[in-house]
Amino acid sequence: MVAQYAEKRAELKAAGDWKALDELPRNSSKVRLKNRCQLSGRPRGYIRYFGLSRVAFRDMALNGKIPGIRKASW
Repeated sequence: MVAQYAEKRAELKAAGDWKALDELPRNSSKVRLKNRCQLSGRPRGYIRYFGLSRVAFRDMALNGKIPGIRKASW
């Protein structure tokens, strides 16, 4: 949604039309973007490199679904 409204939002900001800017959907604002887990949609505990939350990452790692990752034991 951010990409969809980016051009229109930039035009309205440049023109200083704050009233029309307020009428756009709130989720079209770049500030409202939030990293979320691709499997569960969980917003907290997000591991950016894998695109997963810590919970989903741990489950996949224990099941051997992430190559090169295994539980540490010493």
